[in-house]
Amino acid sequence: MARTDIGPPDFRTMLPEIIKKNYGAWKYHEILKPGVMKHVAHSGDELYTVRAGSPRLISVDFIRDICDIADKYCDGHLRFTSRYNVEFLTPKKENVDPIIGEAAKMGLPVGGIGDCISNIVHTQGWIHCHSAATDASGLVKAIMDELHEYFVKFKLEAKLRIAVACCINMCGAVHCSDLAIVGVHTKPPKVDNKRVPQICEVPSTIRSCPTGAIRKNPDGEGVVVNKERCMFCGNCYTVCPAMPLADPEGDGLAIFVGGKVSNARKPPMFSRLAVPFIRNNPPRWPELIDVLKKIIEVYIAGARKYERLGEWIERIGWERFFSLTGIEFTEDHVDDFTTASETYRSSTQFRW
Repeated sequence: MARTDIGPPDFRTMLPEIIKKNYGAWKYHEILKPGVMKHVAHSGDELYTVRAGSPRLISVDFIRDICDIADKYCDGHLRFTSRYNVEFLTPKKENVDPIIGEAAKMGLPVGGIGDCISNIVHTQGWIHCHSAATDASGLVKAIMDELHEYFVKFKLEAKLRIAVACCINMCGAVHCSDLAIVGVHTKPPKVDNKRVPQICEVPSTIRSCPTGAIRKNPDGEGVVVNKERCMFCGNCYTVCPAMPLADPEGDGLAIFVGGKVSNARKPPMFSRLAVPFIRNNPPRWPELIDVLKKIIEVYIAGARKYERLGEWIERIGWERFFSLTGIEFTEDHVDDFTTASETYRSSTQFRW
């Protein structure tokens, strides 16, 4: 078969030798302590994994530093997880503690395996995304500073995955995470009809709106937006830069809860709205973090072993969830989508 440069390289060429040797022949694994896991193969070989949390936006110097650790203790091998953890893989048990020590020198916490909070998967935020309603990197830093103990210690009954998306296009995994923070716009785009005809394709701009809120301006050139139909998604701004959506007063955060990908005990679950709006308050977002900590504390106090956040909520009922967390239930929680009535709970029986 001819070799080409089309597509990604074969991942098998990059695996540590112990994984190549025992590929598909692992007997079991166990979590030794927060952030440290051991895999044992049928051959008797052992592989140790040390997981350290890291930021998503990193420098070349950071890459060089973690590669130095991998060269020294892991035969040059390391990997990044889908939630931006760095994992050092070594067949030598005696290398585990030195790796943890090297990670500590870099300021990287070791944890996130087992019944812990995972590192937060997030989107670009203000640093890069054109439609962001909130920051991502700064927000994640503020959250994990407060929730650090849940990453490095076993204080939960099950794993807890957190995600951040800086707008409702949700490039992050917020639809399927236990706790999710979503940036939301609450004001329609500001239409600059002097620039729209000059830099935008008007037909494409009109067709970009999923709710049909954009129409040709009846009083002249450009377009107009029906505020009642606008859902603040930012699609129009992606097509037409003369319709910016960002607004310091109208942009903020929503909290969703109860999602998961795992098929254990119950099928995968979508997350659902818990808090419709919290105003952006950088650089530490204290109001948001207070709500997150309250949800986690109540969950810890009431969950059963291996029970994910969404499973716990389903067991106690959403009414009880709102009562325990002190979150106010408002009309914003009522789904008013066209076909939402098909999923309404129409019985008079409520859990409390």
